[in-house]
Amino acid sequence: LVDDILRRALFRHFYKAKEKPGAFRGLRGVDQIDKAIVIDQSAIGRTPRSNPITYSGAFTPIRELFAQLPAARVRGYDAGRFSFNVKGGRCENCEGGGLIKIEMHFLPDVYVECEVCRGKRYNRETLEITYKGKNIADVLELTVDEAARFFRNVPSISDKLNSLLDVGLGYLRLGQAGTTLSGGEAQRVKLATELAKKATGRTLYILDEPTTGLHFADIEKLLQVLMKLRNAGNTVIVIPENFCVHCCNESFAKSRPRHFYRCNCIGGSGHWTN
Repeated sequence: LVDDILRRALFRHFYKAKEKPGAFRGLRGVDQIDKAIVIDQSAIGRTPRSNPITYSGAFTPIRELFAQLPAARVRGYDAGRFSFNVKGGRCENCEGGGLIKIEMHFLPDVYVECEVCRGKRYNRETLEITYKGKNIADVLELTVDEAARFFRNVPSISDKLNSLLDVGLGYLRLGQAGTTLSGGEAQRVKLATELAKKATGRTLYILDEPTTGLHFADIEKLLQVLMKLRNAGNTVIVIPENFCVHCCNESFAKSRPRHFYRCNCIGGSGHWTN
């Protein structure tokens, strides 16, 4: 129902998508939203280069901060110098990946640490620039929780990191390869990224089983984030597999029914209530 009909119908309406939705009588209330976003459990990237800090958008202000340091300005370094995807500041042996890919032909590729930069991604000159005693490679090794404290006085960075904390991802390293994240972790990184954006309050979010593999404490954090999105005027559709989420959905629907949809599945058949 949600993917085959609602999601496809909305994507065709807003983005001129080619996927044809299933049969339905009509689409009402679409004038109350300005975009639809699906937050699923697909990976945030297909290679080890993708990581939580780049996906969330927090790496750009971090690089800009390093470029503004006196030592960097004297050398003429700009923010691009501190990107591991651009020539100049990165280690050219591994092209900023920190790892070397070994093709195994009939087996999955193997990644080994770069023998030149020792996994730090950058060349020696770039690593000489430090902020509060840490270079850019050190920053990428921080956990989200550690980085939020480290950059607490830099709002452009801390706001994005706090969004990751809000969804219970404080334990992830900033530079952790996106390929190592579970589906649930990838989904929460996407959710945090949306949370950090300046929302219009007219967005419809669709989340499929966002509590998969989560501890009850993390589920509570997740529900608080969904409440925050809803309270901002957005519409949130959750397809839950957890009984606690069903209970919370009931309270959501009662507290503000026009902004939260609930799916109850019993014996293989389901119905939606608005």
